[in-house]
Amino acid sequence: MEFAEVISSRYSVRSYRPDPVPDDQLRKVLEAARLAPTAANRQPFKVLIIHTEGRAAELQGIYPSEWFTQAPVLLCVCALPERGWERHDGKNYAEVDAAIVMDHIILAATSLGLGTCWVAAFDVPTARKVLRIPDEWQPIAFTPLGYAHSQLRPKTRRPLSELVVYDRPPR
Repeated sequence: MEFAEVISSRYSVRSYRPDPVPDDQLRKVLEAARLAPTAANRQPFKVLIIHTEGRAAELQGIYPSEWFTQAPVLLCVCALPERGWERHDGKNYAEVDAAIVMDHIILAATSLGLGTCWVAAFDVPTARKVLRIPDEWQPIAFTPLGYAHSQLRPKTRRPLSELVVYDRPPR
């Protein structure tokens, strides 16, 4: 799949089939995460792999929607602030880097025909407890990973003219 096709075909999947994700497909997605750019190449992240079978009740405490645990796998990207690069004003880029990692995961999954949905509105204390996330890791986002039950819903996006601002008019 061409990159432009990957970007345009990606959508938030909220209904998954129970079919397993083959190990080689999961490895390709994780390799895309590993190769994501990070500030000063610090790589301040961890990716948690969570198998959902038989765990729906406890995992839905993290995010209470049925579709969250329909896919056979959940991925959680965590930032490691202690490893993050800091700008001169003290801004730590570990969270930004973790978001880039999740974007790579989602686009790689799309290119392989797998569905995902970026989930940021989760219960952090419950996630920490259920998944035994260490205090020094900061959970940033989850995504289910699996095969979509149904196909693409039309996307609506604002026009470029509403999103882009030039510092001076183009010639």
